[in-house]
Amino acid sequence: MNITKPKGTADTFGADAALWRYIENEIHQTAALFALEEMRTPMFENVELFVRSVGEATDIVQKEMYTFTDQGGRTYALRPEGTAPAVRAYAENSLHNLPAPAKFYYIAPNFRAERPQKGRLRQHHQFGAEFFGSISSAADAELISVLHLFLGNLGIENLTLHINSIGDKDCRKRFNTALLGFLAERVDGLCALCRERMEKNPMRVLDCKNDNCKELIKDAPVPLDCISDECAEHFEQLQQHLTKLGIPFVIDKGLVRGLDYYNRTVFEFMSTDLGAQSTVGGGGRYDVLVEGGAVGFGMGIERLILILEAQGKLPLISRDITVFVGGMGDVGVAKATQLTYELRKKGISAINDLNGRSVKAQLKYADKLGAKFSMVIGEAELESGRATIKDMQSGEATEIEIDAITEFFGRKL
Repeated sequence: MNITKPKGTADTFGADAALWRYIENEIHQTAALFALEEMRTPMFENVELFVRSVGEATDIVQKEMYTFTDQGGRTYALRPEGTAPAVRAYAENSLHNLPAPAKFYYIAPNFRAERPQKGRLRQHHQFGAEFFGSISSAADAELISVLHLFLGNLGIENLTLHINSIGDKDCRKRFNTALLGFLAERVDGLCALCRERMEKNPMRVLDCKNDNCKELIKDAPVPLDCISDECAEHFEQLQQHLTKLGIPFVIDKGLVRGLDYYNRTVFEFMSTDLGAQSTVGGGGRYDVLVEGGAVGFGMGIERLILILEAQGKLPLISRDITVFVGGMGDVGVAKATQLTYELRKKGISAINDLNGRSVKAQLKYADKLGAKFSMVIGEAELESGRATIKDMQSGEATEIEIDAITEFFGRKL
């Protein structure tokens, strides 16, 4: 029986796994600079969490969630996005008692039953960050700066930060009234999904990917035209903060993001090197979910790898093997095995032969794995107590006492 991986998933191993480790390490290091604490939430949650927070009219809830009912009749959903579980964890664990704002980040798999395409898998992974307990535009700017610094440290170019304000719930009412009036004159030309969105969440029509709909709504009212003076001041302050931080941006009046919980600030980092899927990462403010205010972002790691590849920014990943210890004969192999483990206990990466290869084949094996040094121990070496260490790149050979091998490599490192 030939069983293959589910469609829209990926196996990661070898050099690819090393690349993921590199990116994850960069995430951890960036998070530490901003004093972000790591958060890990369950891979599945009560389905109602996403229906209530993400929005009943969103594509995620309507078409993309993986849901299941367990033996006890409880209905769960595999996590489709990271913000709602983070908010749930913040409230359930009384994290509001932490000094505000409480700042968290996560690296986690998400699951969406959508058509797989390049950089957009049914199981994909996100780097996300959430700031809880601040309504200040300064928090928005700092959150944006986390992603800006992270992408900059990876060397990514040709990025543009798009920002917008969609106002608060009162602004939304004014905007919906204006938008519905505009759409009513064009409703017959809209797709079925947009006509449904008009009933549940009109703003979501602006996020439609249908070419015909995009043409029909190109002159539609925009949220920024309907925001209150207070929201306009918040947006102006955000622009001032970003300018002081040296983070360039463009105001994108059509940017609304795809989830219902957003209010005021929304933003996306976009790249010209990703084709139609131009968004590298984005987020916004969602005060409606958290008392005291909140803002967050999410960035797909698979999509990040695509842009690193497109820009020639993939790091050179190699095995970090210090020494290969080969053996000749039973006693030589036994000693090589012992020395390899002694080196490992001292924190020195070492390998030895496990397949009974000839000496020539052992050295070829060491070269394929990229060992920096090699040595071979046989009866002659054991009798003299000395062995030759060879630099696999330069060919330089150094004779040392076998019992001093850990000290030799300790000095090398």
